[in-house]
Amino acid sequence: MKTFLPAVRLLLALTFLTGIVYPLLITGIAHELFPRQAGGSLLASHGRIVGSALLPEKFSSNKYFWPRPSAGDDGTNYVAVPSSASNFGPTSSNLVATAQSRLTAFKMANGLESNAPVPAEMVFASGSGLDPDISPEAARLQINRVAAARNFSQEQKRALSNLVHREIEPPQFGFLGEPRVNVLLLNLALDSIK
Repeated sequence: MKTFLPAVRLLLALTFLTGIVYPLLITGIAHELFPRQAGGSLLASHGRIVGSALLPEKFSSNKYFWPRPSAGDDGTNYVAVPSSASNFGPTSSNLVATAQSRLTAFKMANGLESNAPVPAEMVFASGSGLDPDISPEAARLQINRVAAARNFSQEQKRALSNLVHREIEPPQFGFLGEPRVNVLLLNLALDSIK
């Protein structure tokens, strides 16, 4: 009993400090120093929130750039709650069939030759299933489809190419990761092309 009461007091004190005080303190600091990021990096268009720069949104219309496929696709949007990979192994016939289906659909939609290379992120879902970015090459391969679906002139198509180029984000700190394009940011900017 000598050690039981001090142990319970210590448990309660540490639970209060690390479970309540510390999270509230860090959250408060984050909201002061990084308000947009602490709020979820939400993006608005015409006064309404359309998504987060940290999560993908499902775009299936030919008028928009398509994001990376997601294992969390519920048919209408990407669901963040069960975020994870499909857990299909490299020898899984389901993985092969899904990848082949995505590859064929991407090539057909974008008017690519049957032997044309396609970036892997347009065929395979990411590990989290919620990657908002694609490679610059994956974005460039979609320019012709988007321009045709929007009946763009040659001048507008050049503006679209320039837009894709402007939306390329370099590796973080100049050396972490690869260059990437955030699909939601690109599609929001795309709607501004007249």
